[in-house]
Amino acid sequence: MSNDEDYVYDEESGEWLPAPELAEKQAAAERVEVRDAVGNLLEDGDQVTLIKDLEVKGAGQTLKQGTLIKSIRLTGDAQEIECKYPGIKGLVLRAEFVKKR
Repeated sequence: MSNDEDYVYDEESGEWLPAPELAEKQAAAERVEVRDAVGNLLEDGDQVTLIKDLEVKGAGQTLKQGTLIKSIRLTGDAQEIECKYPGIKGLVLRAEFVKKR
């Protein structure tokens, strides 16, 4: 029985796991799930629509309900998504105000 994999002790489970398996387990634990207003899981590149009018601070502009936002980016925060919208730089929206399209 040849075994060239390194095993690493997993403090959480108390088991010895192959190093790649433990690394994947830790990466999965660090991933943040971002969900929209109705509970759909959001991912980078998704399109979303606004579920209510939002006043954009600093831009002096209001985004209307139903506005389509294309190609979102997740920020690592469970409630914030980065968006691009014409005329507004660095737009960050709260996930509770959008619905996946």
